[in-house]
Amino acid sequence: MSKPWLSTDRTFRQVPARLAAVTAMTGAAVFLAVAGSLQLVRGDLDWQRATLSQYLLGPWGLLLRITYCMLAAAIVVLALGLHAQLSEKARSAAPLLLFCIGGVALAGVAIGDSWLPEMAPDFHHWFHHACAITAFLCVTTGMLLQSWRFRLDDAWRRYFPLAATWSIACYALLWLHALWPPAGQGWVQKLLIALIVIAMGLAGAWLWRASSRAVAAQQR
Repeated sequence: MSKPWLSTDRTFRQVPARLAAVTAMTGAAVFLAVAGSLQLVRGDLDWQRATLSQYLLGPWGLLLRITYCMLAAAIVVLALGLHAQLSEKARSAAPLLLFCIGGVALAGVAIGDSWLPEMAPDFHHWFHHACAITAFLCVTTGMLLQSWRFRLDDAWRRYFPLAATWSIACYALLWLHALWPPAGQGWVQKLLIALIVIAMGLAGAWLWRASSRAVAAQQR
């Protein structure tokens, strides 16, 4: 006996994945547009030397802080969407937890920079760096672990080579930026951030395609 409600239920469960995909792609696009535009309009900063964090203060700083928080929320939503859409064998709580911690830390950078510099300058310095380091480490490590899990899902295995290569490149660039002084310039940090955000947009696009294929297969 057929059970049409079962197909409908399975299709409905792809809706959160699609919403997560749209959120990730939109968040990535908005962040790249805002952060990129500020490199042109902030004449008081040298884009090659100034880190992106320096743009959080001063003209247009509030806009960038809001964009940071939007990106942080998008990271968490994307992580939840990926976890829900992947097969049970490919799911892992580790990347989900790392992405959520990284998203909270990223929001901490933006929120802390809104009022701590004037109220508690010394604490702000420590808090900003602690949140920034946590965000970078958690997100890049989460990318590595999540890409590794892709190979365990038939629908996602095709994305494993690019996802793994991209994640390894981001992770290596993070440590190059942290440990090699000549690479400590602002443009290196911005390149790393851009690669992470682009990877986030790609993951959102893959999530949309995977959920669309799942819905199409269930409706046949």
